[in-house]
Parts: sequence; structure tokens; C-alpha cells
Amino acid sequence: MIEHRETTFHGAGGLELYFQAWQPNGALRGVVAIVHGLGEHSGRYSSLVEALTDHGLAVTTFDLRGHGKSPGLRGHVDSWSEYREDVDEFLRYTSSHFMHLPLFLFGHSLGALIVTDYVIFHPDRLAGLIVSGHPLRPTGAAKPHLLLLARILSRYKPKFVIPLGLDPSALSRDPAVVEAYRNDPLVQTKVTARWGTEALAAVARVRARAMEIEMPVLIVHGGSDEINSVEGSRELLDLVMSTDKTLRVYAGGRHEPHNDLEKEEAITDIVDWISTRMAVLPAYMAR
Repeated sequence: MIEHRETTFHGAGGLELYFQAWQPNGALRGVVAIVHGLGEHSGRYSSLVEALTDHGLAVTTFDLRGHGKSPGLRGHVDSWSEYREDVDEFLRYTSSHFMHLPLFLFGHSLGALIVTDYVIFHPDRLAGLIVSGHPLRPTGAAKPHLLLLARILSRYKPKFVIPLGLDPSALSRDPAVVEAYRNDPLVQTKVTARWGTEALAAVARVRARAMEIEMPVLIVHGGSDEINSVEGSRELLDLVMSTDKTLRVYAGGRHEPHNDLEKEEAITDIVDWISTRMAVLPAYMAR
């Protein structure tokens, strides 16, 4: 039996953000905090949540501002620091409910960019970092004409809406996942000009400062990802200075390893990686 809880917490500027948590019965081994990707929401990680809770791990997640059940202009931030502060408050809220448990942070796609940027500024508190489909080399949304449009409009019309034009079939080879995404009323496919320039700046910042990341890192990526090139994850692996860093690439896989045909393999890799790191945690983190 798994207890599922829904509530809200306050992010940057006091914005009330939608929060979910799953807690299995029995003794807890640790906590995994999930940050979702662009245009989607926290409810699309059921397979990963199920596997983590089956292994004695609590899971928390939230809908980013402008996404899912959280308020805010869809696909917009005034500054990337809003995401950074939102994640900080999210982790504080998570830790307040699961005190003294090792905490792992997972981010997919946009979430991967957000969490790698976050740990550069907040390197403490976490037992490990897991990133999926990292956009260090975006290809699906970062079309040259959209980048030019975002740069021109960000200063003068920051809330100008730009359609992403992403093909849902690029997410997964599982037709059921693609169809569910197409019919999901919480999915949105637009961003603003300001979001575009802030995202580009975040990519540049992570590339310039990734060597500051020294915690254990697991990187997972679909080998045929047409949204974010797997070469970005290979580059990230080289940049990160951690002595404990691992890259898993799934041949033929598309953008969402946790929702693709190889999801059992990808999710097992994630669970096993967490379990191995928990077994060697310093005593002060394993309490």
C-alpha cells in the first residue's frame, strides 16, 4: 500500500505550486525528488514512482510554474532564478516531511537543466543527482528561427508566445505513451520569448560551470533522442568533475527513457544506482 498526498507549497514570489508525494508502508530508505520536463507535468512519472516506492523510497514532485496544475503564464519565467528558488523551496518542503533520509534529485529534459543549474548554486543537501534527456545540446525545440525570434522579442515583448512544434512521437516508441500525451489536457506546447532566452543562458551557464558538480551523478539518455541530442549528455559526463559519474545510453531510445520501450531497463538502472550509492553514504547522510 502506497500513501499518495497532494498539496501545495510556496515557490519564488510566494507562488503556490502543486505538489505530490508517494510514501510506501514500512521503513523508508530514502527520498527521490523529481523535476519534470517542458510542457508536461508531475503526473507523467507513474512507472518510475511505482518502482522507487517498491524499493522503499519515498517520491516527491511538483508542477513547475506555468505547467500542469501550478499557476503562472504557460511556459514562462521572468528569470531562471525563479526555477532555482522554486526547486530550493521544493527540496526544503520535501526535507521537512522526510527528515534525516538521504535525498536524491532527479530531473528530466527541462527538469535536467533546472537541477544541474540548481546544484551548481546549492551543492549541499543531496546524496546524488540523476538527469535524463539533458538539453545541453537541444535539437527539437532549438530551431534557429525560433532562437532568433526569442532573442529579438525577449527584451521588448518578453511574454510573446512561441509554439514549440514538437512531435509527440519523438517522446517514445510506445504508441500508448504518445497517445496519452496527445490527449493530456495538462500538457501545453508553447513557451514565451523570455523563457527562450533564459533557457539559452541556463544551457551556457551549465556548460561553463558543470565542472563544479562533484556529487555522484547518473545520466540517462535515449540513443535516438531527436529532442535533445545524446551528445549533450556525453559532453556533460566529460564536464562534471565528480569521481562518481555514470552515463547510460539506450540504443534506439527516444526522449523519455522512463516511458519508452526500454523503460524497465532504464528504471532498473536508476533504482540500482540509487541503492548502490545509499549503501556507501557517509553516516551523517544515512541516518
